[in-house]
Amino acid sequence: MVWYARLAVRRPEGDRFLLRRRPPPPIDLSFGDPRLAEIRAAALVGGAGKWPVIRGQLAAAREGEDLTFLAEGLRNVAGIERWIGEVIAAGPGEPADPLALLVAGARQVGWAWHARGRFQAVSEPQRALFRGRLETAQEHLFEAAEREPSWAAPWYFLQICARGLQSGPEVAERRFEATCRQAPGHAAAHREYLRQLSRQPGGSPERTHAFARAAMLAAPKGSRLGELVAVAHLEEWLHLGGDPESLYLGSPQVLGALHEAADRSVHHPDFVRQRDWTLAFNTFAMAFALAGDHRAARPLFRALGSRATEDPWRHLDARSPLVPFLAWRARVGR
Repeated sequence: MVWYARLAVRRPEGDRFLLRRRPPPPIDLSFGDPRLAEIRAAALVGGAGKWPVIRGQLAAAREGEDLTFLAEGLRNVAGIERWIGEVIAAGPGEPADPLALLVAGARQVGWAWHARGRFQAVSEPQRALFRGRLETAQEHLFEAAEREPSWAAPWYFLQICARGLQSGPEVAERRFEATCRQAPGHAAAHREYLRQLSRQPGGSPERTHAFARAAMLAAPKGSRLGELVAVAHLEEWLHLGGDPESLYLGSPQVLGALHEAADRSVHHPDFVRQRDWTLAFNTFAMAFALAGDHRAARPLFRALGSRATEDPWRHLDARSPLVPFLAWRARVGR
């Protein structure tokens, strides 16, 4: 039965499936947003010659979370770093375009994590390259923030730089506050700050959960910020080992907190499915699935269809986040 063994695929959760004839659809890094799909494609194949297309979409974005969302979508597009400097340098004597500075900074952040890699063992040359790229990112982002003081996006990426450079809790807090001054309720900024709280030396689960719950309660019902409660519990689950069979998420206290947060966010009639809304649905779907509450997870998977997101599923399979998404969707049932 060797042929059967070769056709079978063992999932991280232990489920076993026959290899399907058609491969599953890839994760859509544009979240179904046509604007982001357009500028990612232009950045990937067009180089500096496509900058007017990219710039047009960025300039038309509503500031705050919208511009952050589009710039975040360019963060991991390989090759931007090779031509964005040409755009910044265009027009001798002219001030640098703040949108080009923002894209350059965002890309340096993504490029830094590419140098570091996803896994624990990091060599000294990797670490030096990682720091160097984050420092370059900061230069671009500070200049963008100086030229456009009303923008939240540069400060969001500066938050990520602070985490990578281990700049300390005071810097992290100042940059988070700077982001939220320009865009109160900025969901990505809140997620980033929560992760900094959970991973900084001396951090405590109590403080992380308190921040998540306070942010959720301060926001109007239907806000994305209810997602923070699920993120906080998944962060603690990771800290405890990240075992899919762990009983932590299924405890009555945690499950009650997850239901309260879902009711105030993804299940609330005022929740708006825009931009990266699927990230919130995937976060709650994974949390409820791991908690063993399949009844709560099922409608979330049904709403998602095949729209998996890298976060949070990469915590179960960093190389192929779609694999655990499909496995848990099948286990939960649709």
